[in-house]
Parts: sequence; structure tokens; C-alpha cells
Amino acid sequence: MEQRNSQYNTARRWLIFWTLFIGIGAAAGGLSMMIDPSGKTLHMDGMLPYFRVLPFADVLFRDFLFSGFALLIVNGLTNLTAAVLLLRKQKTGVILGGIFGVTLMLWICIQFYMFPLNLMSTAYFVFGLCQAITGCAAWTRLRWEQRS
Repeated sequence: MEQRNSQYNTARRWLIFWTLFIGIGAAAGGLSMMIDPSGKTLHMDGMLPYFRVLPFADVLFRDFLFSGFALLIVNGLTNLTAAVLLLRKQKTGVILGGIFGVTLMLWICIQFYMFPLNLMSTAYFVFGLCQAITGCAAWTRLRWEQRS
């Protein structure tokens, strides 16, 4: 299984890329929203009215504090944890990396409900799909190579 150029290792490296790309971006975005909950620094303040369609909007979505915290936890720290596990060659990193790709797609589906169709949400849905597919490929290759 430790073949240097195995299909599993190729898929695992791609999954490391996706977990780091999504995790670092989400952590940076989440922290930015928490530092400036008004959204002005990220030029997002005009998006707050779109949050009115969500439950508890009058309590949780008056600013970006809750959204930033949720982004940091749901897509940031989770993906960074999966990346560390993948770098340590832990099987759970492969499983979690794929699951967190699906989590990102679900997150973006909420954005599709809230916001008009836009390039950023669509791109991140595709990134989540690529991460989920890569996780599935790594898991499949890992299991296949363990049997060989």
C-alpha cells in the first residue's frame, strides 16, 4: 500500500489540496467576519438583507458574527482537521475529507436558497463536488490497494 506513486497516494494528495484550500479559505473568511461583523471589510454588508429568509434571522443574522463562527467551524476547522489526518496518513482523514466535501455542497445549497445565482457559490459547489469525488476515489483506491 505504501507504493509512492499509487493511485491512492495520488488521490490522497488531491484530497489534501482540497481540504487545505477549503479549510484555509473558510477559516480566513470566518475569522474576517468575526473580526468585522458588519461585513464592510469584506464588502459583504449589502448581503445581510438576503439572510432574512432564514429562521431566527432577527436574532442570529443581524450581522455576520454567527455566520463567521459557523463558517469557521463547519468548513474551516473541519477541513483543516481532515488535512492534518491526511498528512499523517490516517484512514479517517480520507473518510472525513470526502464527507466535508458533501458538507460544503450542502452549505452552498443553503446559499442557493438565500442568494441570487452567482459565480462564487456555484464555484464553491463545484469545489465541494470535486472534494467529495476525490475523497470517494481515495477511499476506493485505499480499500482496493489494501486487498492487493
